[in-house]
Amino acid sequence: MRDIKIYRRVDVKGPVMLAGWPGMGNVALVAINYLRKKMQAIKFAEIDISQFYTPDSVVIEDGLAKLPQLPRNLFYYTKHPDLVIFESESQLTGKAGTILMNEILDLAREFKVRRIYTGAAFPLPMSYREAPRVFGVANQKSLRDFLAHYRVRMMEGGQISGLNGLLLGFAERRGIEAACLLATLPNYAINFPNPKASRAMVEVLGRILNVRVDMGELDLAIREMDEKMAMIEERIKEIFPLMEKEGEIVNLEKEKVPDYVMKKVEKLFQEAKVDRKKAYLLKEELDRWDLYKFYEDRFLDLFKEHQ
Repeated sequence: MRDIKIYRRVDVKGPVMLAGWPGMGNVALVAINYLRKKMQAIKFAEIDISQFYTPDSVVIEDGLAKLPQLPRNLFYYTKHPDLVIFESESQLTGKAGTILMNEILDLAREFKVRRIYTGAAFPLPMSYREAPRVFGVANQKSLRDFLAHYRVRMMEGGQISGLNGLLLGFAERRGIEAACLLATLPNYAINFPNPKASRAMVEVLGRILNVRVDMGELDLAIREMDEKMAMIEERIKEIFPLMEKEGEIVNLEKEKVPDYVMKKVEKLFQEAKVDRKKAYLLKEELDRWDLYKFYEDRFLDLFKEHQ
């Protein structure tokens, strides 16, 4: 563990580990961060990634460019229950991601961690008004069956991108049980924070860990975000009042709005990923419908992918 700095001795026995990275809606990271704060977890270690992390951009301030600060990767712990909590500020890919996961699992083995939970978002054609559901996937059958007792619906197929999913495979190689909880959110809102999905994940983790968590701050964030989601969906209805579906004209007021919006907008994004010239056509389309502000981050990511 040459890259792990230990700040204090920790006495935990057979702990469970929670691990979170940024992702769609920051669902998992917000959930784990919220639990960590409410349980008053204590920081005890950090992974130094300076030797294997390569920035993909520079920060510009007043016309001057400089390298960004290194993203932090911190460990915390609690007693009663015995927990080790890992939080990262950045998704790492390739060799850097592999090194990071091995460092995490080295510490997990040293502390005799018996099980690891990560989290992720599960985008679906749904409205923000619908209650999120929590799906799960495990790297061992016994853990899959265990989750079913906590009303977690198993994910039947597909894939989980990023370290939130990859850690399950790397943990399986080490003989460590690991599972990922996936909370549903509207697929038109993957670039917006989604405290409602995070709350659903906290509820499931609370049941599994047998801890009670005050949800007051999350409930406030949900009310504030719901107001924004209502505005977005109303705007979508105004922009796409009618759409063609298999040769028929469908009134979106009678349908799930996000499903039809994503079929139109998502197609444009997919084309822009393949052909950079299409990105400029996409920008014109977003501007024409006054949607750019809703998709700005995702649009700019298209150019990062081409660099």
